[in-house]
Amino acid sequence: MEITFENVRDIIVNTISCDQDDVKPETNLFEDLEADSLEAVELSMAFEEAFGVGIADEDMEKIKTVQDIIDYLNSQKQ
Repeated sequence: MEITFENVRDIIVNTISCDQDDVKPETNLFEDLEADSLEAVELSMAFEEAFGVGIADEDMEKIKTVQDIIDYLNSQKQ
């Protein structure tokens, strides 16, 4: 399964209960969506379940935007 913006957006919306219209590639998870560290861990677990690849804890600190997530997951999937 290719990891697309729509796939990632849907997981973010379901995991942190935000509005779909608020999630764009440039959206900052922590500043714009006000995600906390627990939600970041929940997101990583949701990505792992959906795509077979999660985000390592040390890499989560570097990820800020939705596009960062997409790029990271696609780079790990290869």
